[in-house]
Amino acid sequence: MKLDFLFLIFHPVYVLKYVISRFIYAALLGRRRGVKVGGWVEIRGFPIIDISSGASLYLGKNVMLNSDNRGYHINMHSPVKLFADKAGAEISIGENSRLHGVCIHAYEKIIIGKNCLIAANTQIFDGSGHDLSFPNTANRINTEGNYRPVIIEDDVWIGANCIILPGVTIGKGSVVAAGSVVVKSIPAYVLAGGNPAEVIKDFSNTIKQKSGPTSA
Repeated sequence: MKLDFLFLIFHPVYVLKYVISRFIYAALLGRRRGVKVGGWVEIRGFPIIDISSGASLYLGKNVMLNSDNRGYHINMHSPVKLFADKAGAEISIGENSRLHGVCIHAYEKIIIGKNCLIAANTQIFDGSGHDLSFPNTANRINTEGNYRPVIIEDDVWIGANCIILPGVTIGKGSVVAAGSVVVKSIPAYVLAGGNPAEVIKDFSNTIKQKSGPTSA
């Protein structure tokens, strides 16, 4: 405790950043164009929030956006980035979810449910940015590609350094191992991992057994 107190005394810049991000930035966030908050949100460090005209960002109650390496268990390379790129694009993050140094780039729709844990340096995007453009590859630079929504259901845990590609749904309660590249949908209550990510273990029967039999 004494060492923490001394740190705060001799690092006034850190204290100022702490106060601004945790209280002032968080309080003003809901007043930004296109941003709606469902209650108090916890901001650590300074996220990059870029919401185009006509796009929207929703943050549920008690969401955490962490861009501060201090106190976090692995190295975070960049701040949280939430980019709704076009008119009509939607990013929604459900209550109690925690994002650490995560990049979300939505052309159309990216939905994150409640109570999700998304670890540092994970990239989530619903469009590839360009068409393949074969055989006219010289025109690739002029294309935008297609968009397919990404849905991450409640209680999902995504490990560090993952990539979640367009059109993916990750089912309720599932875990995606660190470093995975998710190219297709993952069912509920499984552990998945790898490049491309595959189901490693299915826990759905365990969930059903815990819930017990249902009455007719």
